[in-house]
Amino acid sequence: MQALLLAHPLALYLSAHHRALFYGFCYLIEFPQSEMLSFINRTGDEMDRVTAAAVFNRICELGSLSAASRALGISRPMVSRYLEEMEKWAGTRLLHRSSRRLTITPAGEAILLRTRQLARLSEEIEQESTQAMPAGTLRIACAHFTATHLVGPAIPDFLSRYPALRIELEINNQPVSLIGERIDLAIRITDAPEPGAIARRLGECRSVLCASPGYLAKQGTPQTPEALSSHNCLYYSRFAGQSWHFTAPQGEKIAVAVRGNFSAGISSLLCDAAIADCGVAMVPEQEARSSLASGKLVQLLPDYRPQTLGIWGLYLSREHQSAALRLFLDELYKSIAQVS
Repeated sequence: MQALLLAHPLALYLSAHHRALFYGFCYLIEFPQSEMLSFINRTGDEMDRVTAAAVFNRICELGSLSAASRALGISRPMVSRYLEEMEKWAGTRLLHRSSRRLTITPAGEAILLRTRQLARLSEEIEQESTQAMPAGTLRIACAHFTATHLVGPAIPDFLSRYPALRIELEINNQPVSLIGERIDLAIRITDAPEPGAIARRLGECRSVLCASPGYLAKQGTPQTPEALSSHNCLYYSRFAGQSWHFTAPQGEKIAVAVRGNFSAGISSLLCDAAIADCGVAMVPEQEARSSLASGKLVQLLPDYRPQTLGIWGLYLSREHQSAALRLFLDELYKSIAQVS
């Protein structure tokens, strides 16, 4: 493809950086070679399409043409023109427009994935051409516990080594759309990463069953997992209506349906409720570690091991993974190994 384009006279007037960007863009959106040359002959400026891709990214990020216009410092009619150019090239509508909001279409989501890959490709090419350290913004999404105990501790040292990088950490206890929320990396604690993304296992999360001495003095200490059915159990709200899972000393798998009067999406709140004599909680070991050491909480059923979940890093593309993302995944893997 590149040999074909380099033979075109127009390529002589473009920098290597701009040529690489356009080649990458055409590859990312699977633009046919014949149509690519036809397009260059029509427009006389291949970078218009790269600019249109950047404008499309910003429209989707900010949710309106006016906001994109202000952020980019160009007129609103020009933003509309770039959007029309993208839709013309894609051959379909990318955004539904109404008087109140813009809604991305399924075709728009597919194109947005590729134009964001182009943005990352642009950063990588610029870094390689200047031999600079990784730069740009890395958007990470994770739950409260993950941010506090796993991701947060790894960030200061990482940013000190790569000062040109910027990290935006989105804390959300519900799964987010990697495409819709512009997320480069989502960290999940689960036994089954959702399909549609590349998943790298970064470690494992072990849980502990615990309660306060005060609660146990009033309600008694459960001796088997089955006895939990008669206790007030404090559970993680995402797993409401499900069971707690254990492995018995002989390897037998046990599932116990639990119920209680308090659930939360933040494990620290469950831990606090257990300390306040509210019931029995199953929380990550790291969350309860200091309270167990101080005697505020007591571990229950130590011979029955709660289910261990994987810690996963989810991202959209292995092929177009940015240098910043690769470096942070490696950093997180080492950091989790140290604290586990």
